[in-house]
Amino acid sequence: MNPILIIVSLSFLLAVPSNAEEVTYRKHIQPLFNAKCISCHGPDSAPEYEAFKAEKEKWLGVGRGMRMDTYSHLIFYTAWPDTGALMRRLDDGKNTKDGKPGNMYQYLGASEEERQKNLGVFKEWVGHWILKRWKEITKEELDKIRVKY
Repeated sequence: MNPILIIVSLSFLLAVPSNAEEVTYRKHIQPLFNAKCISCHGPDSAPEYEAFKAEKEKWLGVGRGMRMDTYSHLIFYTAWPDTGALMRRLDDGKNTKDGKPGNMYQYLGASEEERQKNLGVFKEWVGHWILKRWKEITKEELDKIRVKY
């Protein structure tokens, strides 16, 4: 075979991008959040963390949670200071001792197939799907959380 043809072929193969696309907040999580979560966790419908905690029963009574509509908000509930909260709420129960899904899992989709697909997107974004709280998580586990913008 012609050496030039081999070199051209190899350079073409190396230039082709990988099929595995990195999940990012901007491209994947934000649109998914806007489709499934914003009505209860958006800027016009949900309070900031401290306001929610101060009047938790009031907000839960009207079906609202804490505001989570920005990257910064989701980091708060993923990595620190409310470590693992997002994961505990969205988990399908396969990672829990009692096998019960988190209270927000049901809102990830209309069918189990859609919920699993959307949960997979969140899991890929987080990188290290862990249900531990800040006081329980190790530095090594925290370092594995990716949450790319």
